[in-house]
Amino acid sequence: MYAIVNIAGKQTKVEANKFVYAHRLAGNVGDTVELGKALLTDDNGTLTIGSPELDVTVSGTILAHVKGDKVLVFKKKRRKGYKKLNGHRQQFTKVLINSIG
Repeated sequence: MYAIVNIAGKQTKVEANKFVYAHRLAGNVGDTVELGKALLTDDNGTLTIGSPELDVTVSGTILAHVKGDKVLVFKKKRRKGYKKLNGHRQQFTKVLINSIG
């Protein structure tokens, strides 16, 4: 069984006993979080689509707060000697999905 859930403004496919990376969520490591209502569920080939949401909640446990890969932003203007390099690492939360429904 899997579900499509809206987590921090992004739609994410989640399955029980697997983990997902979501944008930084409030809470400490080991806390249980409710990820909101499901938009779609699939139970062994039976699709259920909400309009806009279903009455199925998804719960998970926060495993860690991690940083993503570094993204480099390079700006340059030719023949002017202008160069600028900025870097950024996005904050993510690793969440283990406990149950769907």
